[in-house]
Amino acid sequence: MLAIIAPGQGAQTPGFLTSWIEDKGAHELLGTWSEDIGLDLVRLGTLSDADEIRETSHAQPLLVAAGLISFMHTFDQQEIPINYFAGHSVGEITAASLAGVLDASLAMKLVNVRARAMSSAAANSHTGMSAVLGGERDVVIASLSALGLTAANENGAGQIVAAGDLAALEKLAENPPQGSRVRPLAVSGAFHTSVMAPAVSALQGAIEAEKISDARIPVLSNKDGAIVRNGSDLIARIVGQVAGPVRWDLCMKTLADSGVTGVIEVAPGGTLVGLLRRAEPSIQTFAIKSADDIDGARAFAKEHGGK
Repeated sequence: MLAIIAPGQGAQTPGFLTSWIEDKGAHELLGTWSEDIGLDLVRLGTLSDADEIRETSHAQPLLVAAGLISFMHTFDQQEIPINYFAGHSVGEITAASLAGVLDASLAMKLVNVRARAMSSAAANSHTGMSAVLGGERDVVIASLSALGLTAANENGAGQIVAAGDLAALEKLAENPPQGSRVRPLAVSGAFHTSVMAPAVSALQGAIEAEKISDARIPVLSNKDGAIVRNGSDLIARIVGQVAGPVRWDLCMKTLADSGVTGVIEVAPGGTLVGLLRRAEPSIQTFAIKSADDIDGARAFAKEHGGK
């Protein structure tokens, strides 16, 4: 059985769209999306430095665009049975589009609204995020709660991302939970917490009048790892996810429990399959990092698809 997964914010690196725009069709499509959302995806994805693409309003549309383009070009006209889609945080919009819930143009519109609204909500909030690496889950969660912090991302494989007030995050770093270490993340605010409530409203307003379809292939929800086919339910979960925790650990467990044998991470791949290898080592993985990986991804998909 085969699943396709899409990465979230932080997976971007300078020039990560370069290999894809060598294809004329991909270049033109990125140009169309750029005009639609008022953001030069080609320049940002090929020429910009790490600081410019780290900005939330840039990173999120770039990641969804890369995921869509890499999937289209890897599996165009390939009759490979895919069993599940999933995406981490903003990658869930990519997954929803690949599963047929949103068309690509609407996915790019929504991620642009999401990114700008989250960036605005984070501005002057005096909040941030830090990764807690290692330690027992219950001990880590208790430590965060005692400091008024939220477990914004539970990524499995011994990684929990804490979010909240910067002063509380400093205290966490000074006194990490037993058996863990704390690494501050270069983000502008406490994503996936109540700080993002204004962004939830903005995203809800952007999607209300749009056409939503049920998923052709089920999508695993970040909210609880549930297998979702109903399009309206999935979109409600994606909207709420902006201000709610991401339970990627539960998504990985669902993949394993459902008998998935192979997982491909679309571009820019690498982060999620790394977590999966540690959390569920029985599942084989493949990361699409550039257009050079297309043939390898197709071979991998044929090996695992539809089993």
